[in-house]
Amino acid sequence: MTNQPRPKPDDYFADWKKREALAESMIPMVGKLYRERNVSIYIYGRSLVNLSPIQIMKAHRYVRQIEHNELSEFESFPILEAMADMEIEPAHIDLGRITVSYMNDNKGMSPKDFIEEELKNLTGLEHRPLPEPQDVVLYGFGRIGRLMARLLIEKTGGGDAMRLRAIVVRKGSKENDLVKRASLFRRDSVHGSFKGTIRVDEENNSIVANGNEIKVIYASSPAEVDYTQYGIKNAIIVDNTGVWRDREALSQHLKCPGASKVLLTAPGKGDMQNIVYGINNDCLTAEDTIVSAASCTTNAIVPVLKAMIDKYGIISGHVETVHAYTNDQNLIDNYHKADRRGRSAPLNMVLTETGAAKACVKALPELAGKLTGNAIRVPTPNVSMAILNLQLGKETSKDELNEYMRQVALHSPLGQQIDYTNSPEVVSSDFVGSRHACIFDSQATIVNEDNKSNCVLYCWYDNEFGYSCQVYRILEQMAGVTYRIYPSH
Repeated sequence: MTNQPRPKPDDYFADWKKREALAESMIPMVGKLYRERNVSIYIYGRSLVNLSPIQIMKAHRYVRQIEHNELSEFESFPILEAMADMEIEPAHIDLGRITVSYMNDNKGMSPKDFIEEELKNLTGLEHRPLPEPQDVVLYGFGRIGRLMARLLIEKTGGGDAMRLRAIVVRKGSKENDLVKRASLFRRDSVHGSFKGTIRVDEENNSIVANGNEIKVIYASSPAEVDYTQYGIKNAIIVDNTGVWRDREALSQHLKCPGASKVLLTAPGKGDMQNIVYGINNDCLTAEDTIVSAASCTTNAIVPVLKAMIDKYGIISGHVETVHAYTNDQNLIDNYHKADRRGRSAPLNMVLTETGAAKACVKALPELAGKLTGNAIRVPTPNVSMAILNLQLGKETSKDELNEYMRQVALHSPLGQQIDYTNSPEVVSSDFVGSRHACIFDSQATIVNEDNKSNCVLYCWYDNEFGYSCQVYRILEQMAGVTYRIYPSH
């Protein structure tokens, strides 16, 4: 993409209205590809599925951070229009990157001819993500459980991949338990309202969200559940409770009729595999039945640590986590089994321990004995920060390190895990809803001028939704869901 600045329009308002009209016209094309073909459209990693015209325009505007120039709807619309008429197999396609490729070298072809040539390997095949839909059950319906439900429903598409079939919870003390569960799912103080419609089916004890019927199963332990009674078979159980964290305890899920695999949304203990998607998920096999998605902090820091190891090597380091408070803490001072966590979460910074530094070793064995870690819980409800103080194996500079991380975030297989910001004004609330494991804050990077192998890196992360997205990626792999990706990264 040329680095020459795009000419300014003579009339900003008229230009805006024309581009807004194009964005509006993109919505049915994006929707049709997604619903009928299971094709997801992106602009440099930002999904366009279910976006408003303004959100689509903002996704175009984002490209200036990557390619140092604008991407206009005038340029992307003809490419998408040509794509919409093709019989494309299920895939994730980056419209932004294809458009830029066309702008850089279209070989004199029309958008239609160019797209047909570029995507010829994605057409003419009858491919489905799975032979039949994969049933998913959420065991627990707290912060992570409800966000996982939102993701599963959002990504239902044509319904031939993963389907959320049920949630398992303890019965509340009031008769309107089902209504209260649905209300908590509908409204979220941090992440906003559910994007869609929700109804309560009292007769069938179900919550129906965007047409997805979710059975609400009441149980105090897995031993009480027979999923086959609800028409559920071969289900992957996503355990969001954190009550059971070793292989033996979690194996009780597999004794339930209708269950086949278990995914834990917390660090696993003992010999359990702790998977950080994008780092060590390649070790997962079809035979693995009990897996941990590690912790939100481990998911946030491991991708950046992997990037540092690949280019510079790491001699030693310390990870300090500035973490949003969680339900594990008290609103006001009260007894807590852990040190300090009994003190009021909204009123204090609370120094506590974290196992994230040690947990990194399960994903990156080369870090054994090299990292220490601690955590400070702070009075914000969501979005945390990891501060990595590292002694690298090579000298560098702030500019070199930042440019390297920009390339990693935007043009490498770690693009799903690491986002990049160059804004000097961002604060934690700007990252609520981020789908990345972390966001690298380039403005905050420090490289010691006297010892250029010593650096301090700052990484934001939505410890709720960003982590849930990582869990979802593991869930897809466990289910065997595969999509063609264009470009490959």
